[in-house]
Amino acid sequence: MRIERLTTYLQRVGDRPRVLLRLTTDDGIDGWAEVYNHGPDLAYPAILEYLADQISGIDATRVGFVNQLLHQSARFPQGALGLAAIAAVDHALWDVAAKAAGVPVYQLLGGRVRDRVRVYAGLYSAPDVRDLVDRTAQLHEEQGIDAFKLSPYRRDVHRSRFGLVARELGEWFGEIRQAHPEEWEFAFDAHGCLWEPRQAVALAAALAPHDPLFLEEPIRPEYLPAWGRIRSEMAVPLATGESLYSPSEFLGLLSVQGADIIQPDICVVGGLTQMRKIAVLAEAHDVPVAPHNPLGPLATAANVHFAAATWNFSILEYKPDEVSWCHDPYLPTDGHLELREDRPGWGIEIDESALERDDWVHWERRVPVRKDGSTAWM
Repeated sequence: MRIERLTTYLQRVGDRPRVLLRLTTDDGIDGWAEVYNHGPDLAYPAILEYLADQISGIDATRVGFVNQLLHQSARFPQGALGLAAIAAVDHALWDVAAKAAGVPVYQLLGGRVRDRVRVYAGLYSAPDVRDLVDRTAQLHEEQGIDAFKLSPYRRDVHRSRFGLVARELGEWFGEIRQAHPEEWEFAFDAHGCLWEPRQAVALAAALAPHDPLFLEEPIRPEYLPAWGRIRSEMAVPLATGESLYSPSEFLGLLSVQGADIIQPDICVVGGLTQMRKIAVLAEAHDVPVAPHNPLGPLATAANVHFAAATWNFSILEYKPDEVSWCHDPYLPTDGHLELREDRPGWGIEIDESALERDDWVHWERRVPVRKDGSTAWM
């Protein structure tokens, strides 16, 4: 069973573009993956075509071998686009290997250590409490979700006095707590917009009286000692990791005790093969893993199988976007994603007829500008 070809498709998830990958073996087994959209998404088909030449003819069950080969073939450390492409190949191979064995992917990882996977809903905005209650109540009624993630910013963080930003966050979170059951969880994602460590500490102080699930990525990821500093000064759980790319980078973060929770993205770090290495490092440092997962059904499926077989998994980000190309995605019940023990591979089906035409949508990030005309982090 050898790798025969890679095929890419230009599709979408909600209002975001997405490249899908199908890896086909010489005996007709298909493995599927979606590629993380870092920005220049139209570069991915060319990158994947380049990788296809390197792995053509290799035994498709040698997942770890192919992953290492693609890392080493670049000679220099892979960046965001290269790792995302490698992750897609890795995931397609795990899908193939599990289908060939007739088992779910998590069975190839040593079997499940839990029966289902808890999720939180990423809402990604800072709505008025009344509007928020309507949304959280709907998700709880329909899917049993009782954990949510919001933006902490009630005003333009780059054009306001920061003391007002922090004060309004604390007041707003207090209102959120009063309007929801006390058992529900709320996390806050600062999106790496801040550059000064003291501002991260101020956000944490504003949240602390109301017990957040975590504060995510309040500062930029590059200078790891700053993470050790802010964690030592914060009274709330500190989470980060979506902007780190390798086990070595996560080891650096863990070595400075820079996070209470790590959030690697399985589609960013080079795939499930590398994600498992990161989880082992975290477990050795007594740190849980709550994967970053803002993508679609195939990324969620990969995370479900990772979580099923990973003891120090905590909770999974879940973004409920419908797509045309998958009619049986993992959907929450009682706030959890159930494992599909009777379905091999990722456990979902791809509607190939929906891929017959490109369903591409243009999207790009807009860099914010301060009052003086200088650019800021988004």
